[in-house]
Amino acid sequence: MEYRLMTMDDYDQIYQIWLDCKNGLNDKDDSREGIEKYLKRNPTTSFVAVEDGKVAGVILCGHDGRRGYIQHMSVSIDHRRKNIGRTLVDLALEALRKEGINKVALVAFDQNKGGNAFWESIGFTERTDLVYRNKALVELKKIEK
Repeated sequence: MEYRLMTMDDYDQIYQIWLDCKNGLNDKDDSREGIEKYLKRNPTTSFVAVEDGKVAGVILCGHDGRRGYIQHMSVSIDHRRKNIGRTLVDLALEALRKEGINKVALVAFDQNKGGNAFWESIGFTERTDLVYRNKALVELKKIEK
């Protein structure tokens, strides 16, 4: 397995993994243009795992100068349980550390039991003292496979 920085050349394969994993996509933020904008702002913190020229896993990660954020982390269904997710997270966290980021946040759907168990197993704790709020500034269309 090869691990490297994510590029826009990976987009089509990554997008298919996100669809297969039901990552909660929308038509703006997760579009080619949205991801390209994100990678331009965060060029050193998102990674892919590649096997035989095919993307097997991806972590979309960045920061705002103060806090790191994991936006999407997915491993293709046929590559799970091979430590790919853990390696991708480790790479992203190390990249954030190098940029002086001290804390990382993520949002996971409550019904994503497997994902939440994964995050808990690698030290991400649930915050029950917060209320997550969201406001769309434009109409966003949810993408479902």
